[in-house]
Amino acid sequence: MIELGGKRLETAWWGPPADAAPTLVLLHEGLGCVALWRDFPERLAAATGYGVFAWSRPGYGKSDTVPLPWPVSYMHDEALHRVNSVLDAAGVRRCILVGHSDGASIAAIYAGGVSDARVRGLVLMAPHYFVEPMCIAEIERARDIYEQGGLRTRLARYHDNVDIAFRGWNGAWLNPAFRDWDIRDFLPYIRVPVLQVQGTADPYGTTAQTDAMEAGSMSPAETVLLPCGHSPHLQAAKPTLAAITEFGRHLFRVHEA
Repeated sequence: MIELGGKRLETAWWGPPADAAPTLVLLHEGLGCVALWRDFPERLAAATGYGVFAWSRPGYGKSDTVPLPWPVSYMHDEALHRVNSVLDAAGVRRCILVGHSDGASIAAIYAGGVSDARVRGLVLMAPHYFVEPMCIAEIERARDIYEQGGLRTRLARYHDNVDIAFRGWNGAWLNPAFRDWDIRDFLPYIRVPVLQVQGTADPYGTTAQTDAMEAGSMSPAETVLLPCGHSPHLQAAKPTLAAITEFGRHLFRVHEA
């Protein structure tokens, strides 16, 4: 646990410490937490030789809770007011931010909105830069499954405050004001290379998202499309690990040169 702003945050570390190797910093999805990365961090550390650091945002996993409702700006708030302090507390020196879904959006906002020389690149899996109607429909479907009990039971294994975790995320996305949520204005200010990993059968978004990064970023941005759904790191783990490993090795080789 680390404590920031009066909140205790659950953290975990795999592989070498920050003074021995670069760090891959994991930012979880809208219903994720440290435990829901499953074996991906361990496999990522083994494949790359880098350290891997993850934390559960407030309201998730074993981290302290936060009150409902969550504002539409909750991803902006996390990126612009907490990520820097978490990296400081973890002792991160040079890193790649590896975000999934909401975590990818938070990573993009951070890289475009905060000047942090520690961040050398971004890996964005199933990113959201603006709202697509199909995403809202899927989140409505998730609400129905949660209220019927099945999804709540599964998530309660991982979140100490499961109703906060679900309703905070779900309520913000289904707020009518969220239809105007759009972070494409941050993309031109990203000054590090970007790797995007997108599933071709992702029910939450299309390649219009990855196209937005390629069109908007002033830095190199490449996209890997994989035959999977919303979680490439779990549903297509081998090619996802291979893509991240190659991206990281090339990136840090250039920096060392």
